[in-house]
Amino acid sequence: MGKEIPAEKSLNLIRGRLCDPSFIFGPLSASSDSNYSKLKFIVSTSITEGCNNSILLLGPRGSGKAAVLDLVVGDLLEQFPDSVSVIRLNGLLHSDDNCAFKEIARQLCMEHHLLFSKMASFDENSHFIIAMLRECGLAHKTIIFVLDEFDMFAQGKQRLLYSLLDAMQSVTSQAVVIGISSRLDADQLLEKRVRSRFSHRKILFLPPSRDELDGLLEHLLSLPADSSFPSGYVSRFNDKIKNITSDRRFKDILKTFFNAHSTVNSFLKFIFCAVSLMNLESGLLSLENFKAALSRMQRQPKLEAVRDCSVLELYLLVCMRRLEVKEQNSYNFISVMKEYKAIHDSFQTSDYYAQNVCIRGFEHLRERQVICYAENRGQSQTGEYRPMKLLISASELHQGMRSHACCPAILLKLLDH
Repeated sequence: MGKEIPAEKSLNLIRGRLCDPSFIFGPLSASSDSNYSKLKFIVSTSITEGCNNSILLLGPRGSGKAAVLDLVVGDLLEQFPDSVSVIRLNGLLHSDDNCAFKEIARQLCMEHHLLFSKMASFDENSHFIIAMLRECGLAHKTIIFVLDEFDMFAQGKQRLLYSLLDAMQSVTSQAVVIGISSRLDADQLLEKRVRSRFSHRKILFLPPSRDELDGLLEHLLSLPADSSFPSGYVSRFNDKIKNITSDRRFKDILKTFFNAHSTVNSFLKFIFCAVSLMNLESGLLSLENFKAALSRMQRQPKLEAVRDCSVLELYLLVCMRRLEVKEQNSYNFISVMKEYKAIHDSFQTSDYYAQNVCIRGFEHLRERQVICYAENRGQSQTGEYRPMKLLISASELHQGMRSHACCPAILLKLLDH
């Protein structure tokens, strides 16, 4: 019982860390060359010097753009509580210009305790926003516009971007526009009139280096020495973490993982999955936890679809694969049934089903996207005469059948030969 309490506490502590962006990006933000430091310097300079600015945060999804921005905005709100106002828009929700202007007006009214009119027209909202920019500038208050999914705002006539950037050309306004996008060419989507008013500052969020990952892993998983945990448990837990991270097999696991997932967000999910598999009786993480987490993160839907197939559906898949091996590029349900009957006649298998049952199995495979029609032409034909093709490779089919609980041995033999 004494071991279970520290184990549960350590599990909850690490899970809490993995869900806390300020803790996660703490070590990554310590460097003066970090994106956190660059962004904070640009925005804080705009606030203190009363100038306008526009910045783009670019990088793949899950690379920490929004998390770093939230940390910077949180720090600035603490540092300049009466000098900063934040307006947030999302391109997936507010790409329509009328909707965007109305949302900006609503948030400005809430921020400054004004009455918001839902019935206000586009021009009225536009004039109100420009007036608020001027009034906030005179009061030395900076408005930070955060435009998530920035590339969505760069579609259409781009009236929102033009209006904001054009208003920022005035000496009386004081604002910062921060765009977030997973498209590295987001600035190239801007019209000429918008691009001429843009500051052309970009911050790239690249995948973390190996040294940064090692530091982040130790930061997330090590237990603090000056805590309520028993000292013996803390030293054993931290020693175990060091042994795991220095193991060559663990490095191979990380290498395999980062071949498919290179963002901070995916790495955090991987660590969370491994920590959740920790044995509470021993209270220590093991290499097996990370192996199991890797297999869960590398789910292969096609293999799972094969493992869930009935025996009849496995027969149909093997028949289709055999037809492909025979270089029969075009085949339909009828030719698959001929191959199915040939297998039954040659090996006298007990798994033989009527044609109407096979049609239902065929449709089930198509619904699960393991097979599909080879072309869109010929839709007037009935399903059994339309050309089909496999959407799964030979190796995936073989691997899925080997892990199938009820796969007949004859099918593996037919597939091998």
